[in-house]
Amino acid sequence: MADDVAVLAGTGKSGRRLAAALRVAGHRVRAAGRRGPVRFDWDEPATWAGVVDGADALYLVAPYRDPTPIAPFVDTAVAAGVRRLAMISGRGLEHFDGRFGDTMVEAERAVAATGRGTVLRASNFVQSFTEDALGPGVRSGRLALPAKAEVADAFVDLTDVVAVAAHVLTTPGHEGRTYELTGPASLSFGEAVDVIAAATDRDIRYEALEPDAYAAELRADGADEATVEELVGLFAIMSEGHLDAVGDDVPRLLGRPARPFREWAVEQAALGAWH
Repeated sequence: MADDVAVLAGTGKSGRRLAAALRVAGHRVRAAGRRGPVRFDWDEPATWAGVVDGADALYLVAPYRDPTPIAPFVDTAVAAGVRRLAMISGRGLEHFDGRFGDTMVEAERAVAATGRGTVLRASNFVQSFTEDALGPGVRSGRLALPAKAEVADAFVDLTDVVAVAAHVLTTPGHEGRTYELTGPASLSFGEAVDVIAAATDRDIRYEALEPDAYAAELRADGADEATVEELVGLFAIMSEGHLDAVGDDVPRLLGRPARPFREWAVEQAALGAWH
């Protein structure tokens, strides 16, 4: 029997991919969000029941900054009969030291307390080089970050993250587990830029900035202070070497290797992602 899966942030970066993968596999999906087919708003508890009532499983994406509604919403989901929960979180969360990430910490606690949840701690996505803050820099030919060129991360493809999420949401035996989702190799920012430059046959360079200079560039681009603080903090954690270890949970759970950065970059270059 197909599962009925509620997907928060169902039109977002991971949610829309997960919703599509679940539908292709034959499951019923409630893609929920402020602008999703099923309306959901963290600030409006009246919208919560319509998301979780009758659902077998729930994919949770924590709210951006306010952790207050997380535990009450998870309680609502459990009371509604949701049997499995999976939440997307970040690797290295234990090193954040309260600098940011409060909502993910609270969400991990709430999901763990249910006894029926799985935490997916993912590396930074390879899609960051196309869809997020890194994309404009790569397309401009200059990616400038507050990290030395050799600072590395085990970047993971969202395709693999979504495949793991779909697996744990629709099969038993993952309750109470925390999985570390990484790519198959650790890659420095300098190496990542070199791979993209070769794939696109363009002159793209990586430039290491001091944190203050990076913050100034973010502000000049219109970023608010909370975003500046979070991004500077994240790169500080990466520079300490907390995110470069490669894990084996992706191949172990999926029965295939995690997708290499180079393979993804070649595909994206052919699609014109950096032009």
